[in-house]
Amino acid sequence: MTDHSSRLPGFAQASRAERLGILADRLGGNAEALSLLDQPGPIDPGLVDRLIENAIGVMPVPLGLATNMIVDGDEMLVPMATEESSVIAAVCNSAKRCRDTGGFHTSYAGSLTIAQVQLCGLSDPRNARAQILGREDEIRAICDETDPQLTELGGGLREIEVRLVPARSGTMVVVHLVVDTLDAMGANAVNTMAERVAPVLAEWTGARPLLRILSNLADRRLTRARAVWPAEQIGGPEVVEAMLLGAELAEADPYRAATHNKGIMNGVSAVVLATGNDTRAIEAGAHAFAAQSGQYGPLTHWECTAAGDLAGTIELPLSLGIVGGATRVHPVAQLCLKILGADSAERLSRITAAVGLAQNFGALRALATDGIQKGHMALHAQNVAITAGATGDEIEQVAATLRTHGRVSEAEARKALAALRQG
Repeated sequence: MTDHSSRLPGFAQASRAERLGILADRLGGNAEALSLLDQPGPIDPGLVDRLIENAIGVMPVPLGLATNMIVDGDEMLVPMATEESSVIAAVCNSAKRCRDTGGFHTSYAGSLTIAQVQLCGLSDPRNARAQILGREDEIRAICDETDPQLTELGGGLREIEVRLVPARSGTMVVVHLVVDTLDAMGANAVNTMAERVAPVLAEWTGARPLLRILSNLADRRLTRARAVWPAEQIGGPEVVEAMLLGAELAEADPYRAATHNKGIMNGVSAVVLATGNDTRAIEAGAHAFAAQSGQYGPLTHWECTAAGDLAGTIELPLSLGIVGGATRVHPVAQLCLKILGADSAERLSRITAAVGLAQNFGALRALATDGIQKGHMALHAQNVAITAGATGDEIEQVAATLRTHGRVSEAEARKALAALRQG
């Protein structure tokens, strides 16, 4: 009887070939099914083993280019990694429609990252807060010593915040180390600082130090983008009005706001992934930021200009980097940064925010006119054709039939494929 236990002693120490053999045994000896995992593509097999634990292969994600983008006066191509149809097309189309007004204009708040140190068990939290704030120079010296290279480059600790946070067990003291991490996302740097500072804070205050880690609510790294779409490029005043009403629902209703922001993150996360950055951190921070008022709301704001055109803005935290982590060692991420011309975390953040705004415009316009499914399913038709068994030239022929009939489903694709093969 095949052992289905997830306990695999020695798996982490095995070579990747050995791991694939173990997995093949688990699948009943079907090594052929794992042949795809033995093709790391442009990534060196040795690097795969070093990027993550227990590596067995790579999971390729389609990589495409968003065209038509103008960001702060610069023409650019934007690499986007996504498995979802219509995302890149929406950005291309949206960017094309605002080129006459200069494209996207952005601003950047800076590269400040927050690390938190949680202090528990204090009988007098307010006194502890005062103690900590009075010793900022000592805390700064510890942080500078922890990462002297960052300090030499002009980064390092910028500020200390001490928050009193009411909790079920009593008031906790939470110390924020606000660190300028320059062109790095900064997680490793600030986490190490928090771990070095924590026992010192405990010694001063008598507290029990617990969590010592960055916050992904990167509200000191806000990036903003804005653009104006002429009414005639959208479809006229009626479409402008419809889009504004759609955006208004996102402001009033968290059920709509969640989907509204998901669409924004379709674009943002695709750029983040393509450049080897942390998609989960960016998504967590964006959604937390969207809920800071007490009700979850949209990351964008839309209004009608005096001329009757549509103006959009986006504001979201973007903790991105171009050095460190996978961004530095992943060859495709490095190529994507080169294509972007992103020579700083600031530049990458500005471009990413612009893509998020473009994606939101595209979704709003689709919803306000033909509905989201018409364009999405038309682009999705090839995927459905492949699922139905079409190969080679059959794929586009079946997809064209689905688009013509307006019914994009696997059942319809099977019918179309059968008819095609029967001649």
